[in-house]
Parts: sequence; structure tokens; C-alpha cells
Amino acid sequence: MIRFANISGMNFLWLALGLSLFLWFAAGYKKKRMQKFVNVNLMDAIAFNRYGQREVLKSIILVVIIIFCAIAIARPQWGFHWQEVKHQGLDIVIAIDTSNSMLAQDVKPNRLGKAKLAVKDLVKELDGDRIGLVAFEGTAFLVCPLTVDYSGFLLSLDDLDPNTISRGGTSLSAAILQSVKGYKNATSDYRAVVIITDGENFEGDPMVAVEEAKKKGIKIFCIGIGTPEGELIRIKNEGGEYEFLKDDQGNFVKSRLNESILKSIALSTGGAYVRASGAEFGLDYIYETRLSKMEKREIESKMKKQYIERFQYPLFLALLLLILETLISTRKKI
Repeated sequence: MIRFANISGMNFLWLALGLSLFLWFAAGYKKKRMQKFVNVNLMDAIAFNRYGQREVLKSIILVVIIIFCAIAIARPQWGFHWQEVKHQGLDIVIAIDTSNSMLAQDVKPNRLGKAKLAVKDLVKELDGDRIGLVAFEGTAFLVCPLTVDYSGFLLSLDDLDPNTISRGGTSLSAAILQSVKGYKNATSDYRAVVIITDGENFEGDPMVAVEEAKKKGIKIFCIGIGTPEGELIRIKNEGGEYEFLKDDQGNFVKSRLNESILKSIALSTGGAYVRASGAEFGLDYIYETRLSKMEKREIESKMKKQYIERFQYPLFLALLLLILETLISTRKKI
């Protein structure tokens, strides 16, 4: 049974149809022009040195050449053999801060929105890597366990907002501990945690959780989002209108990026810290320079059908016809 690996290549058949119509109209136009100057009965005598049938044959050959080329581009395949295919990848847990401070708009559209967009871009680069998702505020929650179902992961990512976790505040230690729990039987050499946050921490000592991660050989990479100068936090009130967040004393709350704690967490585990900017978020940089170069584990090994490419045959026929077309002369010998 013939199958095509690149069925879109058949679109070039429209080019063959277009050429056929063009050659047909061109032949008719040429004949009409000759009839304006020459009597029909005298045309064969005047054009004695041309073979009309050979011109038609050359036109047909050109069209057939394009058809064979279209078939070759579509990559016909028949016959197959079994081949062992091994998939390798990393286990990456993404921990995203969903506290109200992530609604600050010193990064557009806001810190949380920018983080979600960056993670979506990362997922496009993954090929066999398992990815999990942790949301954290005052506590942490495993939103999506490690998976290669990237569509399911993205659905979980889209649902993240400051209401994902009811307990307010920010606890980096909870984020780290929950991320570590996200790994069950995965070998430590292939584990990585990426924390995306503004670095604010109001509960627990994150360095205690870092020691737990270090014991299990998990590298932590931190991306700091926001600005050291800080930004007011714009939220929706009960009436659905936007207002700036205030503390219990009625003062406006300004959220600032705390880089020092994020650097300490990353460096302690052999990871890296990157500060997100408007143009470069930093997640793709971490993946390209560090994560993609880490040793990858073998996820699975299975037998897969490898179909045999047969595009050479139509391509060879097209080449033969091209040679034949150049050898056909449309002029009679005098």
C-alpha cells in the first residue's frame, strides 16, 4: 500500500494543471495569429519545417515531468521495516508564583501573564522532556504532574490565576518542597526545578527547603520577574472594577523584585538565576544553555515502523523525461 509522508506536495499538481492550460491557450493563440496572415490551406506549406505533433508531445512531457516531481515531493512510501526507537528527555517542574504581587504591571501585560507566555514558548521547544507545574502562594499545589502530554499541561497553565490557591502570601520554601515531591521515581541526574517569581517571601526559610533539594541532587533555576524599584499591584474589586491593592492600614502595596534570595537558592543547588526583562524573559536562555545540555534519561524504547522512501522512482522518471524532451526537435530537416 502506498502512503505519502508529505501529502501537501501534491499541491504542485495545480502547477501541472496551470501549465497545461497555458500551453493549450498558447497553441491556440499562435494558430490564430498565423491564420490572420496565411490561408488555412497554405499553412502546412509555409510552416513546412515544423512538426506540430512533436510540439504537442513536448508540451505533454513537460506537464508529466511536473506531475512526477509533485509525486516525488509528496514522498511516496511503500514497504517498511521495524526499528527500535529510543526517546530521551529531562524532568522539569515549573513552579509559578500566583500571588497578588504577580499582577504588578512593571512587566507587560503583568508578571503572571508574561510568565505564562514564556512557559508556553518553552513547551514548543520540548521533545520528549516531561514537564510538571506547581502553583504557589502561601502554600504550594501540584497543578499538573510530570507529563509528556503538553496539551494537558498548557490547559493547566492557562487556568493559573491569583485565585488558584486560597491562602495568600508567598512561600518559596513551600514551592521548593512541593516541586521536590513532584519527582517520585525519577533519577536525580535528570531533575530540574524552575521557579518563576518576584522573590518575595513571607513564610518559612527557603534555604531549609533548598537543602532538601540538594540532598536529592535537584538543580533549581530561578527567574526573577519585576523591578527592584517595585510597582503597585492592580487588582479587581468585588464590583469588577480595577483598583490598587492596599494593606490593612490602608497604604498602597508596592511589590519589589528580591533578587538576592533567588540568587542564593539557584547557586546553592548548582542552578542559575536570570532576571526577566521586557525583551528576554530568560526561560529560553536557561533551557538552551543549561537544561538542554543536562544528561537525559531514556524515557522509553519501542519498536516503530519505518516506511521505505520511494521518491527516487518518480524523480528518476522526471529526469529521464526531461532529457527526452530536450532531444525532441520540432524542426524538419531541409
